Order: sequence, then C-alpha cells, then structure tokens
Amino acid sequence: MNVTHLVPDFLKVPLRRPYWAAIGLLYRSHLALQYRLPKVIAPHFCPVCGAGLRRFKVIAWGDTACVFCDSSERRRLAWSFLSRCTDLLDGRLKSMLHIAPERPFEVALSKLLGAGYVSADLLKPNVRVRVDITHLPFPNDSFDVVLCSHVLEHVQDDLQAMQEFTRVLKLRGWALIMVPHFPEIGKTFEDPSVTDPAERLKLFGQEDHVRVYGEDFVSRLENAGFEVRVMRSADFLSQKDITRFNITHLSGDIFLCTKRG
Repeated sequence: MNVTHLVPDFLKVPLRRPYWAAIGLLYRSHLALQYRLPKVIAPHFCPVCGAGLRRFKVIAWGDTACVFCDSSERRRLAWSFLSRCTDLLDGRLKSMLHIAPERPFEVALSKLLGAGYVSADLLKPNVRVRVDITHLPFPNDSFDVVLCSHVLEHVQDDLQAMQEFTRVLKLRGWALIMVPHFPEIGKTFEDPSVTDPAERLKLFGQEDHVRVYGEDFVSRLENAGFEVRVMRSADFLSQKDITRFNITHLSGDIFLCTKRG
C-alpha cells in the first residue's frame, strides 16, 4: 500500500538539511556544556580560537586539542608565537606562503592578509596553489613570511625544499618551521630505501614519514641558507600561560629562520 500521501510535506526530503543543521547545533551545545567556561574562570584557554576551556581533549600520542578549533599543542604554540613575537597580525599588508595550512590559521590569516595570503599543498583540496615544495612556482624574493609546520619529515629531498623556502623568502622576511624533533637521538635518522608504510611506521613513527630529525636539524637549515633561532615555549610564554594553554614537550620547538646575507 502506498501511504506517501499520508506523510506531511514537512517530514519529507526538503527537511534533511535543516535536520542535520539541528543535529550540529545540538552537538555544539553539548561541547559547550562539556568543555566551555568563561575565560576569567576557565583553567584552560585556547590561544587560537579564544575559547575558555574546562579541559582539552586527548588525541593521538597523548597530545591534546581544543574541541572548538581542533588546535593541537604545536598549533597553540605556533599561534602564540605568531601573535606575540612577530608583526604578522599587526594589520599591515604582507605576503605569506603557508604550506599545508592548518584550517584555523588559514581562516584567520586569509581574512587578515587577503590576496597576500597564499595557501599551498601538494594534495590538499581548497588551497590556492597546488605545489611540490621542492619546486616552488614563485619568483625569488616573493614572500615576507613562510610558514611550514610538520611537512619536511614527509619530503624525500628536504634540503631542496629548504633551499626553495630560502629562495622565495624576501631578504628581511622570516620563516617559521616546525618538525618532529628529537635531538636526543643524535644525528637525523633516514633511509631512502625504506618505502613500505609498515616499516616506516616502525622506523620513523608514522607511515608517511621518511626520517626522524635529530640534533643536526639546525645545521640542515643553515646549509640551505638560513640563519636559525630555536624558540621554546619558555622563551616567550609565562609558566601560567604554558599551563593554561596546556603546552608540553609534545609541542616541540619553533625554528625561526631568516635569510642569510
């Protein structure tokens, strides 16, 4: 028996989108009740999205993330540095190359920098330019800022990529580079002959990593033409902020690079 005519129109297909919108609203409300607190009393705070938090959620490897913007510890550290220690967010027009853009950063920076902001990636959709970072399609001295976090450990010829960053960076520009960094292992460990994902996971900690960076990472950047300052959280954040932002050793270090000469 066909009873379709008995079903009110408002219960049919056109309400699918409002239905999912309502589910999304309920989910966000649930997150707010579980995690959000007014900033003045919240024990934790996300410097990326500005949310006051009861706690951060635990993700892979014991890292933590903000439930509202998904910013991990290294992202919270990077954004704190960008906002406190650089002129990137001062409202003056700049040109910036952002490799493998983190979504919360991309939204804020594209709004702030407009046409000067160039997001780039080899595989990600919805970036402005698809690029292989070992062969960047930009003229020399194109950008005031280059931002590249946790990408070089995926790239076979990382020296070529670093040299490309140096080439496209303006003389008075700067690059913020981050990688998984383990100086305690000594020299960087890599083996180009290893291509099996399971073996890479075993040797390098992730299926698509091609090396583990050691104490010589700074010298690798210097060999590409950079002068390098290593910035740690305690160099520019108070202990109170480090605790509020829940930044631990898992955030790693920031390598602030300027063009030599």
